[in-house]
Amino acid sequence: MTDLPMYRNVIDGKLQAPASGKYLDSINPATGEVWARVPASDRTDVEAAVDAARKAFPAWSALPAAGRAHYLRQVGDIFRKHSDELTRLELMGIGCQARKSNVPTPAGGLSFLWDRAAGLTLDAVTGRSVPLDANTMGITRREPYGVVAAIVPYNSPQGMASSKASLAIAAGNTVVLKPPEQASPAILRFGELLAEILPPGVVNMVSGLGADVGDPLVRHPDVRKITMTGSPDTARMIQRAAADNLTSCIFELGGKSPNIVFADADLDRAAPGVTTQAIYTTNAGQACVGGSRILIQRPILDEMLGRMEAIAKQIRIGDPFDPETTMGPLISQPQFDKVTGYIEIGKQEAQLVFGGRYGPELVPSRPGGFWVEPTLFMTTNNALRICQEEIFGPVAAVIPFDTEEEAIAIANDSRFGLASGLWTRDLARVNRFIRDIRSGNVWVNTYLQTRYELPFGGIKDSGYGHDDIMEFTVEKTAVIAT
Repeated sequence: MTDLPMYRNVIDGKLQAPASGKYLDSINPATGEVWARVPASDRTDVEAAVDAARKAFPAWSALPAAGRAHYLRQVGDIFRKHSDELTRLELMGIGCQARKSNVPTPAGGLSFLWDRAAGLTLDAVTGRSVPLDANTMGITRREPYGVVAAIVPYNSPQGMASSKASLAIAAGNTVVLKPPEQASPAILRFGELLAEILPPGVVNMVSGLGADVGDPLVRHPDVRKITMTGSPDTARMIQRAAADNLTSCIFELGGKSPNIVFADADLDRAAPGVTTQAIYTTNAGQACVGGSRILIQRPILDEMLGRMEAIAKQIRIGDPFDPETTMGPLISQPQFDKVTGYIEIGKQEAQLVFGGRYGPELVPSRPGGFWVEPTLFMTTNNALRICQEEIFGPVAAVIPFDTEEEAIAIANDSRFGLASGLWTRDLARVNRFIRDIRSGNVWVNTYLQTRYELPFGGIKDSGYGHDDIMEFTVEKTAVIAT
C-alpha cells in the first residue's frame, strides 16, 4: 500500500493532504484491486476550500471577460498536452472502454469545453437596455453568484468537472468541486495542473465521501450556487440542506428513457441506435441518459429482437486498455451488486431475451473485475421494477406496442423525464411526439447526439436547470431617471 500513488486536495492553489490524515482506496474496476489513494476529507477541508474560493472571488469576478477567457484557453491546453496521462487515469478509475473514454486520445475532446467557455465569457456580462419613457432608462446587468459548489458523478468525471467548472468560472464565479469518491484520481491530477495556471482559489477540489464533504459543502452559507449531476435521492438531500440558505441549484439526475421504434423506421439505423449506442457500450450502461426502455411496434418486434441480439453478440467485454474491448466493467462492487440484483429480479418478472450472465467467467483474465454482459428482457408490463427503476448498468427492457397513443402513454409512464428517442420516417408523427413526450431531450432517428450549443436537462425526477453560462449568473435591474 505504501507504493500506491497518493493524491491530494487542491485548495487555494496548493496541493494539500486531508486535515484528518485519512485516505480512501481507489479501486480499479477491471481488476478489483486498489491502485491509488485519495483524501478522505471532512468539514475542515471544505471550510478551507470555501474560504479560499470566497477570498478569490472579488479579484476573479472583477477580471474583464477577455482576461478570464485567456485563462480558460490555457486550461484547454492541459487536455492537449496531458491527454495520454489523463486518459490513463480515467480508465484506471472508471473502467470505461478506451474507444468511448471521455478523455479521447489524441487530445481535443475536453479542451473544447474550456475553449467554448472562453468564447462565452462576454455573454455572461451582457445586459439589456429598456427605454421606459423619454427621461428614464431601465438597464440590466448579469453578475456571478460567488462561490459555486460542483458535485461530479463517477461515470464521466473529467467531462462533468470540465463542463461545470469552465462555465462557472467563465461567468466570474469561483468553484469548490467535489470529485466522485469512486473515481477521484483523474480529477485531482487535473486539479494539480489547473493550479499551475489559474489564480489561487479560483478552482478548488476536495475529495471524500458525500456525508463528510458533500453535506458541509452544500450547507455552507458562502456557497451561493450548487450544480450536481447524480441521483434523485441525492438531489433531494442537497435541496433540503440548501434550503436553509436558499441556495440556487442545478440538478441533472437519473433517467429511464424510452427509445421508441415504429414499423416504418430504418432498422439498419434503429437497431444499433437502441442497442450499442444507447445502452451497452456507454460506460457499460452507466449513463443516466441511456434509452433503457425500448418500445418496439409489434410488426417489427421479432426482426428487431434478432438484430439487437446480433449486435450484442459482437460486443467484446474486457480490459479497458485493450483496443479490441468495446465494453468495460461496472465501477464498483456495490454497483455490481445492484445491477446483478436487478438482473435476478428481471429473470423472475419478465422474459429474458439474451444475456443475464455476470461475474469472473466473462473475463477470465481479469477475475476480480466487475463484469456484467449486455442483458435484455421483454415484458408487456411497464409497471415492473426493471421498467420503472434506474438500473444504471447494461440492462434494458423491450416493451411491445401497437399504436401511437399506446407508445406515448408508455413513454410518459415514468417518474423520470430526461430523454427519449424516436425512430420513424413519418414527419407528422415526429412533430406529435416532440410535442407530447414528457422529457427534456428528444432525439429523432438518432440517439445521444448532444452539442454544447444546446441545453441538456430534464424534468420530473430527472431534475431541473442545466449547466449553461447564464445559469451561473444572476440578473440585476437598474432604473435611471435623468
